[in-house]
Amino acid sequence: MRKTTHSPLALVGTALEVAQRSLPLYSHPKSPHKYTQHQLFACLVLKEFLKSGYRDLVQVVSEWSDMRQMLGLTEVPHYSTLCYAQERLLKKGALASCWTQCSNWPESGAC
Repeated sequence: MRKTTHSPLALVGTALEVAQRSLPLYSHPKSPHKYTQHQLFACLVLKEFLKSGYRDLVQVVSEWSDMRQMLGLTEVPHYSTLCYAQERLLKKGALASCWTQCSNWPESGAC
């Protein structure tokens, strides 16, 4: 039986670990390097967990200091940044790969 979590913070921690094992830090060497792909992936996982939209997610993260600290964010990404990141990760197949690894993660099963 798979363990699941009801803690968004635990979920984001697991998503960050999976992204760090699966994704390069940045999508391109000349990208702005404002947010890592790991941070953006974890935000997208949180979006799915909360069943919210991009704008709602930005609002929640901006009001949740523990979440921003866990994600290592000094400022919250604009909702369009998250939308573009999801499109980019889906196009490269990276999102599906991370989801697969996250669902097979034996230690926590949190994703």
